[in-house]
Amino acid sequence: MASETPFQINVPDEKLTTLRAKLELATFPDELEDAGWKYGPPAADIKRLTERWRNDYDWRKHEKEINEELPMFTRDIDVDGFGALNIHYVHKKSETVDAIPLLFCHGWPGSFLEVRKILSLLTASAPEHPSFHVVALSLPGFGFSEAPRTQGFAINQYAEVAHKLMLALGYSEYVTQGGDWGGLITRRMASVYGGRHIKAWHTNFPVTEPPSWKSPLSFLSFLLTPWSAEEKAGIERTTWFRHKGQGYFHQQSTQPQTLGYSLADSPVGLLAWIYEKLVLWTDNYNWSDDEVLTWISIYWFSRAGPAASLRIYFELRGDCEDLGRLGSPIIPMGASFFPRELIVLPAAWLRKLNNVVFESHHKTGGHFASVEMPEELVRDVQNMFTKGSPAFAIVPGRSGYA
Repeated sequence: MASETPFQINVPDEKLTTLRAKLELATFPDELEDAGWKYGPPAADIKRLTERWRNDYDWRKHEKEINEELPMFTRDIDVDGFGALNIHYVHKKSETVDAIPLLFCHGWPGSFLEVRKILSLLTASAPEHPSFHVVALSLPGFGFSEAPRTQGFAINQYAEVAHKLMLALGYSEYVTQGGDWGGLITRRMASVYGGRHIKAWHTNFPVTEPPSWKSPLSFLSFLLTPWSAEEKAGIERTTWFRHKGQGYFHQQSTQPQTLGYSLADSPVGLLAWIYEKLVLWTDNYNWSDDEVLTWISIYWFSRAGPAASLRIYFELRGDCEDLGRLGSPIIPMGASFFPRELIVLPAAWLRKLNNVVFESHHKTGGHFASVEMPEELVRDVQNMFTKGSPAFAIVPGRSGYA
């Protein structure tokens, strides 16, 4: 297995110059009066962010902070049928010797930056809760990981990359945490590698199949059981997303290259495309302008360019539409429910088809749990593996306690 190489972000000066030149030439669309967010991000927001990105935002400052906060590396990972891909990842060990190895997996439009607020919390040593050795990779085509060069790089390949990375780091037995695509990829990993290698998995994106007439008792229970207020709100949120929030999904899963030309050429287009999700997918999270621009800059300066990250939708569309293709893991599962997640289904549906040993329901929070609610998400993961829980010391020889 190839050795790892320490990595630091160092965007060439010419890329910064090009970005400013493109921002100087930005052309904005017209806007209807009093439209607000009804048609998309307001022009006032995008113009303000563009102005700051062009004149006042200091990428070098944020680049330095990321490099100082996150121990980053790259390593070649051989993928069956696709050759070697150079993968970027964060790897921080706890001072607790028998800490639990944990893989953190992001989705779109996220990146490895999603681990930033929770990294020190997960690796912290304390007698009252378990600690973790944390690995957070940039998925192929995202951030500073190399993108696949040929078609057909689908769910099995993403799972293979993540698993082989953990093995390369010496973690033959570990647990996972993920949201968005990261939640679906780690589900597939739990199905394929669960038991021997992956001992348990936790997600803040607990999607599942609805009751079906093929299981008459479950379907009858679904028809007769009244929904709670929380479940009604979840169904309402899910209905909103499916009817009014999935335009991006249909474009990226059918013709990603078409959109890719715009996002690769126009930083303002990229900004608007992702900023919409940052706002509408969170629970009134107060994004600072610099926080948004750093998030977008990771895509703009990414190794393969922002278009590469879109293709995961094309390759994984069938797996997303038919969750059964991901398999049915039998290893212990933990789930965190946040009310402003994109798909919020009754927990009973999840329990019916999964080995749920830990479940937590929050009053606030949305799609980007590690950013919006870092302490709460980490507490959930800690509680799943704490003393007395069904998943305590589930990784042999690793209780997570000092």
